[in-house]
Amino acid sequence: MDILCISPIDGRYKNKTSGLNEFFSELGLIKYRLKIETSYLLFLFKKIGISLSEDEKKKITSLVKNFDSQECMKIKLYEHECNHDVKAVEYYMRQKINIKRITPFIHFGLTSQDINNMSITLSIKDFIEKIYSSKIKSIIYWLNFLSNEWKEIVMISKTHGQPAVPTTLGKEFRVFSYRLEKQLAILKGVVFYGKFGGAVGNLNAHYFAYPEINWDAEFDKFVSSFGLKRERFTTQIDNYENLAVFFDCLRRINTVLVDLSRDIWGYISIDYLSQTFVDDEVGSSTMPQKINPIDFENSEGNLLLANNLLDFMSNKLPISRFQRDLTDSTVLRNVGSACGHILISFEGLLKGLKKITPNVKAINDDLEKNYSVLSEAIQITLRKKGIEDGYEIIKKHFRNNRVIDKKVFKEIVNKLHLDIKEKEKLANLTHNEYVGNSKMS
Repeated sequence: MDILCISPIDGRYKNKTSGLNEFFSELGLIKYRLKIETSYLLFLFKKIGISLSEDEKKKITSLVKNFDSQECMKIKLYEHECNHDVKAVEYYMRQKINIKRITPFIHFGLTSQDINNMSITLSIKDFIEKIYSSKIKSIIYWLNFLSNEWKEIVMISKTHGQPAVPTTLGKEFRVFSYRLEKQLAILKGVVFYGKFGGAVGNLNAHYFAYPEINWDAEFDKFVSSFGLKRERFTTQIDNYENLAVFFDCLRRINTVLVDLSRDIWGYISIDYLSQTFVDDEVGSSTMPQKINPIDFENSEGNLLLANNLLDFMSNKLPISRFQRDLTDSTVLRNVGSACGHILISFEGLLKGLKKITPNVKAINDDLEKNYSVLSEAIQITLRKKGIEDGYEIIKKHFRNNRVIDKKVFKEIVNKLHLDIKEKEKLANLTHNEYVGNSKMS
């Protein structure tokens, strides 16, 4: 850990986020740029009918294959001189290839945004496929595992923070995995787009230099070779609605996880869930007995940070003055920060989920002193029997702030104008018998 880092992503939490370097570091971004530039160069020669030798092709492709931090610094030196990040890549390629018939065609007819938007979109796409998907699936797996393990644990639900009808702990966890599964399916369906259209999106230079080539059709194929769909009508920059859709999907998943973190925090606070003791850990600097739910609190905090960034980018990126301004460029450099906070939250959640266990005694104690939550069963029986004011009758008996245990519950039932069979059924009703389909999760 570098104790001089300003951002906790690269400092305190570096061990949780180091996998992002491949996608969102300066080196990672430049390597993606180099990948697009070299692929385009080979593509261009093929389309304009200039043959390259195998050695020439190898020299071009080796730029990406052999790219490392030392080579990256050479590009950064060019950038320092020309004050342009993409032009620096072009100068680097000219110097490395150094073949007169090839170098004039490097970055031919392109604008920097053709390279940048493709690079950033590819880095996001790769991050999702290589890291994010497996992490979110691990969370869903654990939620489903705990749901199955705890499907027989009947507990009192808490609507508005107050005792409500019985449910099962397993079903309540299944709600979250179900929500995540739905959002993950939407995320998988997101189409990633790429802008590849020259100075202001019209391919002016390409059609002027080689008017006989259908560049729109050819670049549709080129962009699709990276697993992206080409934006047909653009200014100098990407339209960005496609990234906004993606960011909004991530944000919805994060929101579900915020809800999960807060609910688990709440269940721990009312003693429905216990946390595993770790001997060497300290919960409080002054209160030795404490085991704080820090995994879920840290997760919530990082998810909220990520959501603020994602929401801002979704709202900002599709807006640009005329054919372009540079605000999108500086904003997009923070995509890695949002993804970093997401990864940190995922690690905390997974760690926390593996440390919680149900406190069955506390759950059962709460059930025993809250037979009032079965009042719904009584009033619905009265309604079924055609008693018009059944709800109002039961409301008078139960809405009085007194503790209604099993004994008091039976006393109320026995006062009702029902036949003996119905009274016996209600008087002997238990929480375990009034859970609907919550054990089927």
